[in-house]
Amino acid sequence: MTNKRVTSLLITIRTQTLALYSNDAIIKQYAISTGKNGIGSRQDSGCTPLGQHIIAQKIGGNEPSHAVFIGRVPTGEIYNASLGAQFPKRDWILSRILWLSGLEEGINKGCNDQGGCDTFDRYIYIHGTPDSEPMGAPYSHGCIRMRNDEIIELFELVQEGTPVTIVES
Repeated sequence: MTNKRVTSLLITIRTQTLALYSNDAIIKQYAISTGKNGIGSRQDSGCTPLGQHIIAQKIGGNEPSHAVFIGRVPTGEIYNASLGAQFPKRDWILSRILWLSGLEEGINKGCNDQGGCDTFDRYIYIHGTPDSEPMGAPYSHGCIRMRNDEIIELFELVQEGTPVTIVES
């Protein structure tokens, strides 16, 4: 990986990619998985919100790869196929969490005429997921899922406050 400082992230729904930028140059790109319910910011929609965001909180920096989080707290479990089979309905949040906060009032922050639309209050993260889950197609509950080794790498390259833009195409 390059020593260039990440200055922003661009998440593109159509291509299911997350790109790291240093100034105006892409320094790395990852395959991701966004909301299976499509694009949107309404509370409880299961959609991925568009627009300008920042990384509000980085969580889990000292946890091992595949560490399981519930409510942003490590459970002490390490994900494996057996644990996955034991809890097949869990929305697995693994390894690291980059908790996003929207910057656009009425779009991804606060409320609008449809109700709550706040990315932070909706608990929209960039996070690790089981390695068996597909990337490159929308399968999440609204978050941005990544491979565990890749979210760990990304976690080390960004800071709280790093700008994140989510676009359709």
